[in-house]
Amino acid sequence: MSSTAPTKKQPFPTPVEISLPPRVTFPTIYDETMTCPNPMLQPFRIANLPPHFYYLPDFLTPSEEASLLQKIPSQRWTHLAHRRLQAHPSTLTKNNTLLAAPLPVWLTVPIINRLKEYRIFAETPHGEPNHVLINEYQAGEGIMPHEDGGAYAPVVATISLGASICLDIMHKPAHVATPLWQPDQDAMSESPANEQQQQYALPTRIVQEPRSVLVTAGPAYREYLHGIQARDVDEHLGPETVANWDLLGDSALIASHGGRNVRGIRTSLTYRDVLKVSSAASKVLGGLGRR
Repeated sequence: MSSTAPTKKQPFPTPVEISLPPRVTFPTIYDETMTCPNPMLQPFRIANLPPHFYYLPDFLTPSEEASLLQKIPSQRWTHLAHRRLQAHPSTLTKNNTLLAAPLPVWLTVPIINRLKEYRIFAETPHGEPNHVLINEYQAGEGIMPHEDGGAYAPVVATISLGASICLDIMHKPAHVATPLWQPDQDAMSESPANEQQQQYALPTRIVQEPRSVLVTAGPAYREYLHGIQARDVDEHLGPETVANWDLLGDSALIASHGGRNVRGIRTSLTYRDVLKVSSAASKVLGGLGRR
């Protein structure tokens, strides 16, 4: 039963109600041969990148953003050389297992329901994210190009808070020498999208604005690296250099600053579904609690 729609303007793009195909067995939901297997995300696909990169601006309201930043527990930060981070409900074990525990409410309301409305995690093993990594970057800080790895389902939603930042997207090292996204000839002959594959110039950049969410899935998750250059100012930003320029909530602001983004403190919330979950710890703690 659906709830009564609010009268005020929605703070995020409202999904259109459509008839969806029967449930698809994971992991084919984000197959590299499908332009957009999830119709609700189609308006937000970054057309200048290979499938499946999606950018949704204004996913949160300013008040929701402020509330989230205020609720991040100050005592849980782990300080690294060029950023600080914390994991919820906990860090993974050495064998990439998550000890079963619920996410704190402040990280789930209203975010999880919004992710569900867009069916972003609908076909992952647990049907929703069970882990959130929080990173904070000061101006001048960044992270080397990397991939998220096999501990998670190949779907990730990253919410940005505080300040805008540029995310670099690039091939893995074996492909660094070529500037275009060019799969092997067998893959090209089998893919119905091969006529479009030559148009994707890499490396490139994605601007992540405050309150936006960036979704990467399937081949976008597995086949490319992402990183943040350590700099105080992102420069030369425009429709020719930013892959998601046409999807930005306020590209005019960047243009008015001469294509420059002066960095501030940027906090990211990375939502993922950990594949291996152990209930052993919760059973032990639950047993102790009943004594």
